[in-house]
Amino acid sequence: MRLTTAILLGGLGVSAAAAQPLPADFVYLRDVDPTIVQDMRYATANNFVGRVLNGYEAGECIVTRSVGAALKRVQQDLKPLGLSLKVYDCYRPQRAVDDMYAWAQDGQETPAQRRYNPKMRKADLFELGYIARHSGHSTGKAVDLTLVQLPATRVAPFDPKGDYADCTGPQNLRAPDSSVDMGTGYDCSDEKAHTGSKAITAQQRRWRETLVSAMAKQGFANFRLEWWHFSLPGPGNTAFDFPVAKR
Repeated sequence: MRLTTAILLGGLGVSAAAAQPLPADFVYLRDVDPTIVQDMRYATANNFVGRVLNGYEAGECIVTRSVGAALKRVQQDLKPLGLSLKVYDCYRPQRAVDDMYAWAQDGQETPAQRRYNPKMRKADLFELGYIARHSGHSTGKAVDLTLVQLPATRVAPFDPKGDYADCTGPQNLRAPDSSVDMGTGYDCSDEKAHTGSKAITAQQRRWRETLVSAMAKQGFANFRLEWWHFSLPGPGNTAFDFPVAKR
């Protein structure tokens, strides 16, 4: 009996060591509000780099406890409107930020990458503020997200070899996404993706205003160059580099 117990405890010890629990102030969003849709792009090839980024071992949204609680309140406000949040990215390890910067400097341009920055060279993304050496995402206090109409529409899976329109094109020609039409796809480096852009339809503008208003009500601030990017101001701006691991 004692031997069995010792073996079990030993096994639990190994498991616990492998689990590498999150820092004290971080949580998995699924544990806070499992109704929020997750489409974690940097854990897939469906992103501007075209591959999984360093540090993304699982497609999970990790945030600080305060951000998770605030997102839950936003979700509750949206539910009567027949809407849900959908997150694209949450906590981002510093190693992933470094990976993005290295990608922007490698001098290579491919058609798939041009879908996300159709009017500029990717080397220009750093100077124009689309890619930075440091990101609020690494603090766990920034999120990239959009809106989904309920019940959520099922879309075709992303095809890395698909002949999709660039991120500024009509929604039905862009890479598949179950979100409402915000005028551009996610991670679109273009003036049309600026939150206050006038180069979108009235309906697309209303969707952006709905998202910004719902997020602002719970204290989130939008980044003007990206309609999808929001952060929660306040203390705790330390950048982390632990991997996004399975929940």
